[in-house]
Amino acid sequence: MGFVDKSLQCVECGAMFTFSASEQEFYAGKGYINEPKRCPSCRASRKAERSNFGSSSSYGARHQMFPAVCAECGKETEVPFEPREGRPVYCSDCYRKVRLNSWR
Repeated sequence: MGFVDKSLQCVECGAMFTFSASEQEFYAGKGYINEPKRCPSCRASRKAERSNFGSSSSYGARHQMFPAVCAECGKETEVPFEPREGRPVYCSDCYRKVRLNSWR
């Protein structure tokens, strides 16, 4: 299949960028059917943003954390949701144990 360079417009910043024949060949080899919607710099920014999402500094900045007491061990912890009366809340360690036991 012969690929030819294409000019595309970035949906993020509006800049024109080239979707090269070699990139198209790479995409086809991976089974991708959609063309990229973002230019390389916007793709890199988006990728960096997603990789930083799990870090504590960006996570705490994006979500309000609520204080809670673990129903299993009694340790004080914080959770990203408002605890409701009558529903158990677990610290990270106890949550993993409870979750592991529920799968068995």
